[in-house]
Formats: sequence, structure tokens, C-alpha cells
Amino acid sequence: MIINEIIKDHKNYIQQIFKLAKSDLIKTYRGAALGWSWAIIKPSVTIFVYWFAFTIGLRAGKDVAGYPYFLWLVAGLMPWFYMSEMLTSGIETIRKYNYLVTKMKFPISTIPTFVSISKFSIHIILIIITILIFIFMGYIPDIYIVQLPVYMLLSFIFFTIWSLFASLLSAVSKDFSNLVKSFTTAIFWLSGILWNPTTIQNDILRKVLMINPVTYITNGYRNCLINKVWFWEEPKTLLVFFIITFILLLLTTRTYKKLKKEIPDVL
Repeated sequence: MIINEIIKDHKNYIQQIFKLAKSDLIKTYRGAALGWSWAIIKPSVTIFVYWFAFTIGLRAGKDVAGYPYFLWLVAGLMPWFYMSEMLTSGIETIRKYNYLVTKMKFPISTIPTFVSISKFSIHIILIIITILIFIFMGYIPDIYIVQLPVYMLLSFIFFTIWSLFASLLSAVSKDFSNLVKSFTTAIFWLSGILWNPTTIQNDILRKVLMINPVTYITNGYRNCLINKVWFWEEPKTLLVFFIITFILLLLTTRTYKKLKKEIPDVL
């Protein structure tokens, strides 16, 4: 089975995967005067702009569940930074590291994985900063924070699978890459990152939006920090997320089976 082949490749190249993840992380900030500081500066500026626009400009930043809108915003934007990286740069991984395929015969399936690990390491740093922000503003995280690793793992698994699927298609079709990038902004605005999708009055529309994996992950992080809801208290949305992930995995394995021999020639 293809899935067994992919698992075996990851097992056999586990050390190389982490070394390449470290290398990818270093390359991202190499040459910049501020270096790793950009990993914090960029998301900080984004958060400030949205906070200023909604709270000061539009005066729409009301408290949510007893928390300031700023904290609610941070809790939602924090997972988005990792997800957006995987939605955009994640689809270019095989093209970016084409020399690993054409010159070194490195397993194609492992390339998106080490890139995902690289992006996820920055995500962990942002999580720590987010928790410190909550503490600094007097909102100390409680027992619900212990489920945060669950949503982190679900996010990592889903978007690593997505990255393999999308990067395979992107390697043979640049149009697919451009199509995904053109929809990223729409995904951001429709996924309840800047607004609360649970407040939508139309039941059908609300349910459709809530099955969006980005919405589920974003809401999950907020459940840990703000909403105080355990992940097993929302079994339907969790089940839907698993179903979507499984479907994506099936599509990925089938795509990998069809394209793995063509990729080296295309690149």
C-alpha cells in the first residue's frame, strides 16, 4: 500500500527530515539583519493592524465571552499564521526543493513534512508568546489549556497531508498553485478568524462554515484559551474534521501513486 510506503520513507529518513527542517528554518531568516526576530515581528504587526482596524477604527471590537477582543483576536490569528504558511508556501515545497528529487533521489513524500516541521517550530514560539500575553493582561490560562496539544497535533497532521497533496499537483501544474493562492484570502475571511461564526443565525450556513478545517482548528484554540470547552464536548465537528482529513489522505495517496514517477521528469 502507498500509505505504508510513505510511512516507511518517513521512518527511514527521520534524522534527515529534522536536519532539513532545521536547515529550512535557517534559510527562511538568513540574510536578514534582525534574523529570527522577523518570526515574531511579522505576526505582531499583523495582529496590531487588525486590532487597530476593528477596535479603534470600526469600533467593532467588543468583548467576547468576557475576554477583550484583542485576546480573542490573538487566539484566532495565532493558529492562522501556521495554517496560512502551509496553504501558500506549503504547496511549493517540492518545486522549492526539486534538487532533492532530481539529484539526491530523496523520498518525495518527506519533503512537505520537514517544511511543515520548520513552520510548526515558529508556531510553537508564537503559542508561548500568546500565553504570556494572556498572563500579562491578567487572564491566566486554566485546565483547558492542557488540550491545546491536541489541536496542535490535528493542525500539524492535516496541513502536512495537505502540503503533500497540493505540492504534488503544484509540481505538475503551476496553475493549481496560483489557484490555491488566490483563494487563501477568501479562506481567511470566511473561516471566522476575525469574527465569531457561531453567531450566524442561519443554521445551514453556520454548519457549512463550521466544517471548514481552518474554522475548526481556530475555534479549537479559542476553546482552550477563551471558550472553556473540551474537544470531546463537540463530537460532531470533531468527527467531521476526521472525515475530511481521511478523505484528504485518500486523495493524497492516490495522487502520490499516480505522480511520484512523473515528478522527477517534470522538475
